[in-house]
Amino acid sequence: MAYGSAVKSVAFWWVLLMGAFRAYGGSFYEDFEITWGGDRAKVFNRGSLLSLSLDKVSGSGFQSKKQYLFGRIDMQLKLVAGNSAGTVTAYYLSSEGASHDEIDFEFLGNVSGDPYILHTNVFTQGKGNREQQFYLWFDPTKNFHTYSILWNPQRIIFLVDNYPIREFKNAEEIGVPFPRTQPMRIYSSLWNADDWATRGGLVKTDWSKAPFTAYYRNFNATACTAADCAKSWSSFSGSSSAAELDAFGRRRLRWVQKYFMIYNYCTDLKRFPQGLPPECNRRSKFL
Repeated sequence: MAYGSAVKSVAFWWVLLMGAFRAYGGSFYEDFEITWGGDRAKVFNRGSLLSLSLDKVSGSGFQSKKQYLFGRIDMQLKLVAGNSAGTVTAYYLSSEGASHDEIDFEFLGNVSGDPYILHTNVFTQGKGNREQQFYLWFDPTKNFHTYSILWNPQRIIFLVDNYPIREFKNAEEIGVPFPRTQPMRIYSSLWNADDWATRGGLVKTDWSKAPFTAYYRNFNATACTAADCAKSWSSFSGSSSAAELDAFGRRRLRWVQKYFMIYNYCTDLKRFPQGLPPECNRRSKFL
């Protein structure tokens, strides 16, 4: 899957990591395993299509068989249609344990006719609280759209149909932890969260509309597996040549954040009365 012009594909980075980075994808049978929900999770079309469903008894979920440490992860999703209030479709990377790292896409359902909210977060050493939320500029239930995470030692970039919507930069030099040592699996789940997901929990799941179903296809990971990357990344980690947004990508990012961002932890003074997190300083190179 092409990166497009929004993100610089730096030849030096690619050549250096050819021995570690590989393309994975093509079959949900080969790359993933169903972890919960029983037959609410199904794989179709010889492994090219997967669905998750939620009913009043249970949701469902899957995870990747491999763990990854840096790279680009792409997945196409078609979200729950109609009245999806109370439901959450989560698609994310996560390591394991109490001090886990995590990179989140969460799609918060809504009543028919109202837009989904795309909720993003970054956890480091078990701590999140770095939420940014967006409306989408299309109906994510009508067709498949591509949701991507580009993760390297310098930055994490969230992309929707190759439009960058968020960039989280490595700010370790000012004391902000960054996820760069713990390998992560890919996870996805569809579950009931009507205590908070839609209008703060005021709108509950309408179980008469169940089952709720989301679809997945065209997974692609151009990434290091944990073992391969540990061997090859040390020679690269000090370089400044990692993939980053080009000028066109930065303009797209500003467009999305100007017109579609609805919440940004970096501007929430009420939430952080003692001062915003250090990476949120507008004079900082990390914002």
